[in-house]
Amino acid sequence: MSGQPSTGYRAEYRIEDLAHHSGATVRTIRAYQDRGLLPKPERRGRSNVYGDSHLARLRQIAELLDRGYTLASIKELLEAWDTGRGLGGVLGLVAEVQGPWTDEVADRISRSELAARFRGSPGEAAIAEALELGVLERVPGEEDEFLVPSPQELSVAFELHEAGAPLGAITLHLRELRAHMEHIASRFLEFTTEHVFARYLGHSPPTDADAAEAAAMVRRLRPLAQQAVDAELARAMRMFATRELDHHLKVEIPPARDDAPRTVMLPVTTIHSVERLVGAAHASAFITSAVERELHTRILDTIAPIQPKSDEVDQMR
Repeated sequence: MSGQPSTGYRAEYRIEDLAHHSGATVRTIRAYQDRGLLPKPERRGRSNVYGDSHLARLRQIAELLDRGYTLASIKELLEAWDTGRGLGGVLGLVAEVQGPWTDEVADRISRSELAARFRGSPGEAAIAEALELGVLERVPGEEDEFLVPSPQELSVAFELHEAGAPLGAITLHLRELRAHMEHIASRFLEFTTEHVFARYLGHSPPTDADAAEAAAMVRRLRPLAQQAVDAELARAMRMFATRELDHHLKVEIPPARDDAPRTVMLPVTTIHSVERLVGAAHASAFITSAVERELHTRILDTIAPIQPKSDEVDQMR
């Protein structure tokens, strides 16, 4: 018996050879046996003999561990496999959930490009914080190049910084935003788990067919989370932006005497009409100019009232 398959119909391994072919240690293999994750070997005299089924089982365990399963849950899945229920649907569901939830493609950026876009401001501390947040990731073997998992997110930071926002404030805002978004994601998953996925995942482990159907449902519902967030964010941004604009677009009427200036709040409908006419960026200047023109006209009318025409005077007589 050797570390290679025998000349018979099935491969046979010593525990050391099994460890070599599977990538697990001898100690790990024995621990799996003690936990019931790995079938006991065949006993031949004073030797334990392992076969291809043991090697396949070790590779299954390694794959499930890589997917984030605990040893306890792996044991349940393998027991389901042993009773003929299969793992294909479960692994498909795991792959669907753990796969990318966006079509965005990662990019790379150099340290010099970062410095140029942020006008030289991202020092080592800022880069370390970006790495902690996952905005940047290190590229193995490259000291001056970084992976950008979400180019859109980094682009937002570029634009905000260009508009005048300090880099530290942008980072703090991202932390706050991330906390809120994680809460929203958690609530959305709780809702869909309770009202959609409970019928598929009501037993552990799920059947192969139920897991496959749940994976298809994940693909169907995945874009709904993004659509719901986009719609509600647009609604909330319009509401709060209007309130903010309404708060800042206050028209100050100069006092006629020594009275203190008075503030007049414009109706929201008026502000919306002005925005549609000249654009939100120019609304404030337009309203101020219009008020000044109206005041100027009224002052002139008071100082020099328009004289009626001669025929109008005759009619008045």
